[in-house]
Amino acid sequence: MNHFLGIEDEEFIRGKAPMTKKEIRILTLAGAKIGKADIVCDIGAGTGSLSVEAALLAKEGHVYAVERKKEAAALIRQNAAKFGVKNLTVIESEAPAGMEQLPARLDTAIVGGTGSRLEEILDVLDARLKPGGSIVINCITVQTLAAALAYMRKKSGYLYDTVQVQVNRLKKVGPYDMAEAINPVYIISCHKANV
Repeated sequence: MNHFLGIEDEEFIRGKAPMTKKEIRILTLAGAKIGKADIVCDIGAGTGSLSVEAALLAKEGHVYAVERKKEAAALIRQNAAKFGVKNLTVIESEAPAGMEQLPARLDTAIVGGTGSRLEEILDVLDARLKPGGSIVINCITVQTLAAALAYMRKKSGYLYDTVQVQVNRLKKVGPYDMAEAINPVYIISCHKANV
């Protein structure tokens, strides 16, 4: 069965964990360039919406979702089961501590929640990311954006580009359609040189 990017948000089991919205997921996964046999990790995976879609793209590969919150880790497992995803492993741990459980070589990494440890997390990912691999960092705060850009500027061997995305969805309000904003997100797509 083919997978097309952009599962509707309502399809995911939610709870109180944060979830990457459909439009942001599509752009994040496009930047990640996940191949069908890729090994992927999703740091700060929340409900697992990105992890599940990544696993559907990497059907011959594997996805590791690193999530520190117990409730969110349970949601990732529930969403993986709901979508029939068998190639997804949840690592219930704070990053970077739990990242030693990741494989030695990664094709792609997606970074969402970092618990203020972005630089340490990126150091671990850089050591494990194979040449030609990708890291996509989603930033909702200006401080995370600044830290991520500073890291990539000082790190040799990466090309990166950044987009700021602001999505509004129309919502029915009586006889009218009104724009309802989704929080803006900065998406940094970083590609490691083939050395």
